[in-house]
Amino acid sequence: GQLLQPGVFLWKNCSNPPILGKSGVVLLPGFLVNCQKQGIFWAGTNYGIDNVISSMVQLNLKPNEMSIDLLIVAALIHAADTRLDRATESQDGWSREIRLVIPVSDLDLWSKTSTIIKKALDFLTGDRWEIEFRARNKENSVKELGQNSLLSAPYEKISLFSGGLDSLIGAINILKSGESTLLVGHAGDPLVSKSQYVCYTMLKNTYTNSKFNFLRLWMLFRNNLVNSVKSESTTRGRSFLFFSLGVAAGIGLEKKFSLIVPENGFIALNIPLDSLRLGALSTHTTHPFYISLWNKLLEALEIDGELVNPYWDQTKRDMVKQCKDYDLLKNLIPKSLSCSSPSKGRWNHKKLEHCGYCLPCLIRRASLLDDDPTVYLLDLHGKTINTRNAEGQQIRSLQYAISRQNKNPDLHKLLIHKPGSLMDFPDRIDTYAEVYRRGLDEVGELLAGVKAKPL
Repeated sequence: GQLLQPGVFLWKNCSNPPILGKSGVVLLPGFLVNCQKQGIFWAGTNYGIDNVISSMVQLNLKPNEMSIDLLIVAALIHAADTRLDRATESQDGWSREIRLVIPVSDLDLWSKTSTIIKKALDFLTGDRWEIEFRARNKENSVKELGQNSLLSAPYEKISLFSGGLDSLIGAINILKSGESTLLVGHAGDPLVSKSQYVCYTMLKNTYTNSKFNFLRLWMLFRNNLVNSVKSESTTRGRSFLFFSLGVAAGIGLEKKFSLIVPENGFIALNIPLDSLRLGALSTHTTHPFYISLWNKLLEALEIDGELVNPYWDQTKRDMVKQCKDYDLLKNLIPKSLSCSSPSKGRWNHKKLEHCGYCLPCLIRRASLLDDDPTVYLLDLHGKTINTRNAEGQQIRSLQYAISRQNKNPDLHKLLIHKPGSLMDFPDRIDTYAEVYRRGLDEVGELLAGVKAKPL
């Protein structure tokens, strides 16, 4: 074998190395194998896992071995998703075949979840996953990472906090109701991290008598983490990391918990706007089917918690209008960050801000149509928008979807089933359809009079 770094060996031409990966690569604790080319890397309790466990302890949460397991599983999945280039590591330029052998503390318990996790990841990322587990070395344990506090955590709610508008509204609504909450988020992108921190600080300065805190996971993997393989620019699997962090924190409460996933129903459904968006461009990060699979995963792992999206029946504009502290929200709106790529302006020598033409930006603009203090790079009405360029592609797709719906008023009742199964929510079907229809109507108001060519 070839020593890549301390404790990391690359095996070649081995007839029977232990725990053999498909490419002839031995999988050591926390390693991922790239099924197309030989290469392995170490996750262990590095890459932010040890830091977030220590932060949990400081917040009087009581993480256990299951907490560590969840974060290791999430770390390896996130690394695979973001460091295996779709263009080179797939047969069709998109769907990769990824096999993970993951170290966990309770092999029997986790082995029951392989099918659930595979189904969730296949749906989430559009890849073909194979998930296996093996016993974890207990050297990386809670005892090694920090002693648990004797005090109980004061939090009544746990809510995801991305720095975006929906999660900001979710946090405000919980705090306004007087409930103590723990906000959890991933601090990967510097711009997102800044938005999270600024919004959290302003919430802290406003709700001075509320008991709430912010738990963040800093997890980044270097480029070329897998030998001779480029990184992947899409991050379709990111919500697995977010949910894992939230559940790990919930376990630390040592009581039944709900992890709040604040996402408007229009985005959560994320129905393809045209025939080209079904695969590459339509994400499933908070789709009801995916959240349902997560709840089945928690049940299989015997975790006394659930994931809940309280806003599944609301559009983004509904969420804005029904915010329990609109005056505060209005002050925080410019600080929140919805843009899928806020660094776009860098190429035009402009400051980092909302581009105004990606799908999240357009839905944000539609929700704030009457009163939007956000600065956008693109003026929708300033010129005819070129649909051959990036700034016009989402606009054209939305115009097409709106036109298609207007021509067939009942189409929304069929389209809601296209992204994924809704069979776990039979009593919500009609409401889902209405949320999608009203969401399109909101965007239609925004795009009224916008000129985009060529057709």
